[in-house]
Amino acid sequence: MNLLLMGLPGAGKGTQAERMIEKYDIPHISTGDMFRAAIKEETPLGKRAKEYMDAGNLVPDEVTIGIVRERLSKEDCQKGFLLDGFPRTTAQADALEQILADMERKIDFVLNIHVDPKKLLERLSGRRLCYDCGATYHVIFNPTTVDGQCDKCNGGLYQRDDDNEKTVENRLNVNISQQQPLLDFYQEKGYLRNVEGNKAIDEVFKDIEEILGFPVNPIV
Repeated sequence: MNLLLMGLPGAGKGTQAERMIEKYDIPHISTGDMFRAAIKEETPLGKRAKEYMDAGNLVPDEVTIGIVRERLSKEDCQKGFLLDGFPRTTAQADALEQILADMERKIDFVLNIHVDPKKLLERLSGRRLCYDCGATYHVIFNPTTVDGQCDKCNGGLYQRDDDNEKTVENRLNVNISQQQPLLDFYQEKGYLRNVEGNKAIDEVFKDIEEILGFPVNPIV
């Protein structure tokens, strides 16, 4: 089962990915994990990626795509994989199609966990942390008993700079603009399945299970 996982920040991708890899026994492959592994193993592509990263530059597509090809060729991907964070552009999506075609495989589903951006803004900007013990709260979903005071140690609460509403809104807008061409690409291919993410975690996973319960393309 060859899967791609998409969704905006705060949509719950990480939580659902953990459940999927456990149930379907496939590796969860993120861009960061691939780079770290290639660099640690000191592969030729890993060394090239490290040079760009150490210089503070973006790793070019040719290197990234090569690392993806190497990763998907590994033994643990023979039963399938869950890709997260790649592709990020339609050019990378085209490259992934070619990589899989060369392996006589293809994507089964692209799962897009969709939550209304307004709800995500509420989720992401409502986090509060305790100055003293680091406990995490949420003004709506996990509020403190006394406003502005930690339940555990009575310390004061604060909001991280990158959690303020303006920053979060900008981050969401950037992600929306980046993801839309990919969603259109996979919609046209017939791979895309939208999953309503504004539900309880168990309900979201049940919807994913129903999608994946349909016949999928066999792995050759």
